[in-house]
Amino acid sequence: MAIKIYNTLTRQKELFQPLEKDKVKMYVCGPTVYNYIHIGNARPAIVFDTVRRYFEYSGYTVHYVLNFTDVDDKLIHAAKQLNEEVTDVANHFITAYKEDVGALGVKEAVDHPRVTENMEGIIRFIQGLMDKGFAYEVSGDVYFRIRSFDHYGKLSHQSLNELKSGARVELGEKKGDPLDFALWKRAKEGEVSWNSPWGKGRPGWHIECSAMVKKCLGDTIDIHAGGQDLIFPHHENEIAQSEAHNGKSLARYWMHNGYINIDEEKMSKSLGNVILTRELMKKHDPQVIRFFMLLVQYRHPINFSDELLIEAKSSFERIKNSYKNIKHRKTTCMSLKDDQQPWLEKVQAFKSQFIKEMDDDFNTASAITVLFGLTKSANLYLQERQTHKDVLDAFESTFEELTGVLGLDLGLREERVNEKINALIEERKQARKNRNFKRADQIRDELKEQNIILEDTPQGTRWKRDTHEYNDCTPDPGGQFYAAEEDGLQE
Repeated sequence: MAIKIYNTLTRQKELFQPLEKDKVKMYVCGPTVYNYIHIGNARPAIVFDTVRRYFEYSGYTVHYVLNFTDVDDKLIHAAKQLNEEVTDVANHFITAYKEDVGALGVKEAVDHPRVTENMEGIIRFIQGLMDKGFAYEVSGDVYFRIRSFDHYGKLSHQSLNELKSGARVELGEKKGDPLDFALWKRAKEGEVSWNSPWGKGRPGWHIECSAMVKKCLGDTIDIHAGGQDLIFPHHENEIAQSEAHNGKSLARYWMHNGYINIDEEKMSKSLGNVILTRELMKKHDPQVIRFFMLLVQYRHPINFSDELLIEAKSSFERIKNSYKNIKHRKTTCMSLKDDQQPWLEKVQAFKSQFIKEMDDDFNTASAITVLFGLTKSANLYLQERQTHKDVLDAFESTFEELTGVLGLDLGLREERVNEKINALIEERKQARKNRNFKRADQIRDELKEQNIILEDTPQGTRWKRDTHEYNDCTPDPGGQFYAAEEDGLQE
């Protein structure tokens, strides 16, 4: 195993060396659950799920932790707007998050810690920082003293002088230095709050992750990950808190995914171009969305548009179609080919190349290029007059293995015909065997009215949905054929 990771901390690729043999301790910053997630939230969910899957594929056991921020200013505001309790709003959107990322093929985390369930640990952590002189209290607010931590700015590669020029004190704050940040916020009238040594209040945003990393994974972890927007100040502040408190490095590797742009513009509320994931999934197959996200190496920005998503759909369909045709050929394979070894070696070469690309900082873009090569090779093999079951098995298993690493599903769920269509296809097969071509033509016309197009081949009848009618978004031109049982007849 020779996985290399681009470490934001050192700004270079480094060979991954786990703290414990064959184990990965990985913490990913999750959402603040005050609304449905947008596609910018979906990207890290997909990216780091894929990283986790590849580690597991490579033989590691991954302790994958993703937190939920279930109390903060945005959540309190949302609860007031909805006239509901903060806890009820958080519960609703946590459920929605799991539904949305689950539809995108994201595996459930080993742990999903929540701020409200870790309040005692957070308070102890803050008290520990105060005891060591890294934090101070002013009128019920507690602040981290940045200048007490010698290495502040090492993740974002900023100096204190650079930070000072942009620092400001918000209205009502009484911190001693504009650079200092809140660990505990005194409760305002009517706000949700918890008792603490400094009075009623709630945690600042950054402290929660430091406390939950320590509880779930320990003082030092292998990988800390999140979106690029979290590098500063969130992750920078986490490092300061955790390393000041624990006296140890927080994480050995820091991973950050790039931004998503919408039609070449930054996605933002001010521009009104924020796209909610669940709204997008009403128009597009979630698997296509996942595939689209993986077409770009995770550290690079993605430009999103409906046109690009449609192109991704077409590309994904080519891979799925090749896989399905391989499976179908296995059911009709009637002869053997003695010189199968060169083909087996070709398939193995694609697998080796896929691993090489993923070992290089989880380069899914290049890994998918390998999948395209596998697809092309499979299609060439399908043109052979004689095929061998071992080669077909190798293609089939390699498709499944590599797409599984990427969390992609090659199944036919969305295209499967219902029982009525299956019955009509079977009836047509019998009619053609009986040379009742009039009835066979009638069935073809009936299926066409249901947007099902048939194609008769030497290997049997194949069908496709006429997706120009079936989908509410423009599909791969011409649709995609699926194999039915061989009948041995052609009209």
